[in-house]
Amino acid sequence: MSPLRCLLPVVWVLCFSEINGYFQEESCHSFAGGSVYPQGSPKFIDHKLTWTKAVISKPAPDWEGSAVIRGEFKQLKLSDYKGKYLVLLFYPLDFTFVCPTEILAFNDRIEEFRKINTEVVACSVDSHFTHHAWTNTPRKDGGLGKLTIPLLSDLTRKISQDYGVFLEDLGHALRGLFIIDGRGILRQITMNNLPVGRSVDETLRLVQAFQYTDEHGEVCPAGWKPGQETIIPDPVGKKKFFQKQKN
Repeated sequence: MSPLRCLLPVVWVLCFSEINGYFQEESCHSFAGGSVYPQGSPKFIDHKLTWTKAVISKPAPDWEGSAVIRGEFKQLKLSDYKGKYLVLLFYPLDFTFVCPTEILAFNDRIEEFRKINTEVVACSVDSHFTHHAWTNTPRKDGGLGKLTIPLLSDLTRKISQDYGVFLEDLGHALRGLFIIDGRGILRQITMNNLPVGRSVDETLRLVQAFQYTDEHGEVCPAGWKPGQETIIPDPVGKKKFFQKQKN
């Protein structure tokens, strides 16, 4: 037998091992608060998202479900917020880690949202009974305590699936945030991977910016905040803004 023929099986085994290793995921600790790699550089994790019905500039997917509102069970639906902006906040699970910090951050600043005709609803795949238990758990123990914003139950996963945030392999939602205007039109989508929470300040800024464009018909540049210059969206009008920019 020739030396070349002897080497071929060895080469094939080595190549197969390399290819097989390429497609394998690096081991990590995956939980509702996020996926944390113990050491080394993280590799791609192929979570499976469901097909989404949520499309920016189109009507937001309709929903209705049981919710906990100020300690009581009530039915809640998207149409309840007609005429107002709505921030729909998906989070993975109750009684976890990052989730209570986000919900409490939005809850404790709800009056800032209401001053601009905006409400906030938080949603997970937990039952309304689990939501209720979480609101009866003190904050110092990882609970929510008394809560102003509604906690919506998506026990069937339909809402999470319609909005494209449901992770089939984990059985819960990503950190998805959706801004819906008073006509029910979806204006903005943000999705975070599990370990990192979202910003109340940025959400407020985005709502204020969309409301400004609704009212004035001008567009908001990067990082725009109320009181700053906006842009007239035509070739002549835009010069008013850009002529003030530094070279």
